[in-house]
Amino acid sequence: MSLLERLENRKKNEASLSGKLSERTKPAASFRSDPFQALKSKIHKRIVGELGMADLERRQLEEAVTRIADDCMEEEPIPVPRTERGRIISEIIDEVTGYGPIQSLLKDESVSEVMVNGPNQVYAERRGKLVLTDIRFRDDAHVMHVIEKIVSPLGRRIDESSPMVDARLPDGSRVNAVIPPLALKGPSITIRKFAKDPFTVDDLVRFGTLTKDMAELLRACVEGKLNIVVSGGTGSGKTTTLNVLSSFIPAEDRIITIEDAAELQLRQEHVVTLETRPPNIEGKGAVSMRDLVRNSLRMRPDRIVVGEVRGGEALDMLQAMNTGHDGSLTTGHANAPRDMLSRLETMVLMAGMDLPVRAIREQIASAVDLIVQQSRLRDGSRKITYLTEVQGMEGDIITLQDIFVFDQAGCDEMGKVIGRFRPTGIRPKFLDKLAANGITLPNETFWPK
Repeated sequence: MSLLERLENRKKNEASLSGKLSERTKPAASFRSDPFQALKSKIHKRIVGELGMADLERRQLEEAVTRIADDCMEEEPIPVPRTERGRIISEIIDEVTGYGPIQSLLKDESVSEVMVNGPNQVYAERRGKLVLTDIRFRDDAHVMHVIEKIVSPLGRRIDESSPMVDARLPDGSRVNAVIPPLALKGPSITIRKFAKDPFTVDDLVRFGTLTKDMAELLRACVEGKLNIVVSGGTGSGKTTTLNVLSSFIPAEDRIITIEDAAELQLRQEHVVTLETRPPNIEGKGAVSMRDLVRNSLRMRPDRIVVGEVRGGEALDMLQAMNTGHDGSLTTGHANAPRDMLSRLETMVLMAGMDLPVRAIREQIASAVDLIVQQSRLRDGSRKITYLTEVQGMEGDIITLQDIFVFDQAGCDEMGKVIGRFRPTGIRPKFLDKLAANGITLPNETFWPK
């Protein structure tokens, strides 16, 4: 029995059980039905029968689907209301040419993330806030069909032996899918959408992520070849900030980017993009972040940009920063600059090297110049809450110094966070390094305001 058949049987059993429940205990989803489902199925069959495997362009396919759908609706004994015709045709086109019910969310530019938690629960993130949509799938098999449609063109598979998969849509959006038996409530899909036009530093200033002074400081730090780590939690905007920082790299530099799933959108010409590879069906052929970081050192890079360090590749990254590859950029998961240093220590130990803690800390202190701490606040906004300099070692402790901090003062009646960015008044030590590279910043940048 196939996985889909087992899912169907489980669905029937659940339906039988729910039929024995009282109306009070029935889930809301059981009342939902599409009066035009039979018509849609008829149109689907007609499309498959007439078009088959015809290789049509998207526009031609949409025209053919519209014509067939119109013909089917004209044949209906009860006329289909005009208001419903457009919706039915649109849903059919999304099913045939796109990713079914969630296609409208993927087209919506205000949506940054789409989360499918089984057939009856679809969430979308808009402006940093999660909202439950009214979008539904027919059943588990319908969700599975969409997952297959995503992973099949990539030569990937998802089944009981491999119930999780990471993939990428043609536009670059990142997809993660998990299916039963791991996902207990039905197949799950999470899509992190790919921005068609990447945000610029001016956009981040306009959004209130940072100030103009902070932006100028970061520009100077990148141009002056400081090693920078962008730290933050999940969904805090680390990749967006890393992309903005990467835009400051001079056009003449050779840039190597290394990512699990390619998300960075660099506008420079001389960019080599590397992406990890999962193991094949036999469990062989995997290429890890660490493999790519080590290989990048043989590619004569001026800058190495690692999308995110999660494990042993941190050691190779630090060694690269310490051996002449200045101006490297990366991100990491941590809730504060100090936590980021602890995470780096842990990740270096994951490389399997039996190094003393002091030696690791010395590596970190000499490699990393600046930590950019990014946070997602309770109102959904994203802020750079700390710009922190790594100054060096005092005894066995790495010393840090905040240059800019975000002081939160509470929330207004609309729930919007109130606060301000504040320079600490400390002149960072790395200004001497910037001056050696011909870059100067006015002292007023660091004066308390």
